[in-house]
Order: sequence, then structure tokens, then C-alpha cells
Amino acid sequence: MPAQPVIPSTKPYLLRAIHEWCCDNGFTPYLAVAVDGGTRVPIEFVRDGQIVLNISSEATNRLRLGNDAIEFQARFGGVARDISVPIGNVAAIYARENGAGMAFDVDAGTAADDAATDPLSPSPDAPETEPEPPSPPPGRPRLQRIK
Repeated sequence: MPAQPVIPSTKPYLLRAIHEWCCDNGFTPYLAVAVDGGTRVPIEFVRDGQIVLNISSEATNRLRLGNDAIEFQARFGGVARDISVPIGNVAAIYARENGAGMAFDVDAGTAADDAATDPLSPSPDAPETEPEPPSPPPGRPRLQRIK
């Protein structure tokens, strides 16, 4: 029997289409990513082996939605970071404002399988939720001029 031709994945094309749809309609495109050793993201923002990234033109610099990876530069806590996400690690792309978008299967061998052995995964002792922001001091807010 002759070998079947390899059909290229439609995933990168669908990602670009949903990204364009979000931008054309004034929505903020978010990317849900399964983190493993092949992803380059700020580990301190990874929760349960996943990270959600804002990939709008206002939040990114040099965004490239390629066929193999999504690459860009973004600021986290005021520090510019280089981000690289293999297409196979993308779990979803959606509009922040209404949740419309598309979910994908994550390629085998990524976050779920690698979480136990991946040194980039958060430790089991990591907090499940983000820490509460500090509460404002009681009373009426006041600005003080410092000379």
C-alpha cells in the first residue's frame, strides 16, 4: 500500500484567523498555553501547567504567528521578555471580552505528560490561587505632596 501523504496541520491557520477576527472586531485575543520544556514563558506566571497570554498588538512586540511556533516580546511586571510557544502547546485562542474563539487538542507529550518530570513546571507546593492584592488603608484616600 502506498504511503499516505502528510497533511499539514490546520491549527496555525485557524490561530491566525481567530487572532485577526479578534483584532478586526476590537476584541483582545488571549492564548491558553500548556507549558512544558519547549515553551519559553515567564514561569512565575504559570499555574497548573498552563499560562494565558494576551497577544494583542498593544501587549506584544514583534508578534509572529508562524506554522511551528508563536513568538513575540511582551512585558511582565515591567520587564520585557521573549516568549516562544510551539503551536502544539496552544490549547485555545479566544476573545477576552466574550470568550468566543476556538479550543484545540494539545499535542501528545506536552504539559500533562511532562508535568511530573519537567523542571519548569510549578512545584506541587505552589499556591493554587494568586495572592490577594493588598487592601487599601481604611478611611478617605489622601494625596500628600512631597517636596
